[in-house]
Amino acid sequence: MGQLNSPSVSTVEPAEHGYFTTRFESILSWAQKYSLFMYPFVTACCGMEFMAVSSPRYDFSRFGSEAPRFSPRQSDLLWVVGTISQRQAPILKRIFEQMAEPRWVLAFGTCASSGGFYDNYATIAGIDKIIPCDIYVPGCPPRPEAVLDGLMLLQDKIQSGDRRPAIVKPRSDPATDQSLGLVQLRRPSQA
Repeated sequence: MGQLNSPSVSTVEPAEHGYFTTRFESILSWAQKYSLFMYPFVTACCGMEFMAVSSPRYDFSRFGSEAPRFSPRQSDLLWVVGTISQRQAPILKRIFEQMAEPRWVLAFGTCASSGGFYDNYATIAGIDKIIPCDIYVPGCPPRPEAVLDGLMLLQDKIQSGDRRPAIVKPRSDPATDQSLGLVQLRRPSQA
C-alpha cells in the first residue's frame, strides 16, 4: 500500500477587513427579503381587498409572504389594513412592541396611511402617529397591483437596509400616453 500525501492545509484570510461581515449581511438581508411572516391587523373595509390579494389569483406566496401568523411574536411584517380608531391605538402599539426585531410595518389603504376621509376625533390620522411605518400603500381601497408593488418595495428596502418610509408611486397607463403611439396607428406629425 502506498502512502497518501495530503497537501498542507492553509487557511484563507480575507483580502480586506470586514469582507465576511459584509457578505454575511447581504445573505441575511436576502433571506429576510423572501421570508416575511405577516401579521394582518385588519379593521375595516380594506379587509375585503386584503383577502382578494391573499387569494390564489394574486398569490402572496410568490413573494415569500405566504401564511399569516396571528401571533406578533412569530411575525416580522405588520399589515395595518383599514381605519384605526383612538381605542384601537394602544392595542396596535402593544402588538408592534411584541414583534421581534427586525420588524416592518405596511400601511394598507388611505385610512391607515393618513386617516382617509374621516376628519374626526375618533380616527387616528395615519398610523405613523402611533408606530413607525415603512411602506404606505395609498388607495381607497388600494388595487391588488398597488399592494404587490408595496410588498416588492418593502423587499427592496429590506435588501438594501433602508429604513426610511416609502410610498408606492401611482403608475401611468401606457395606453393613454400619446407619445408611445400605442392607441393610434401613427404618431401625430410635428407641425
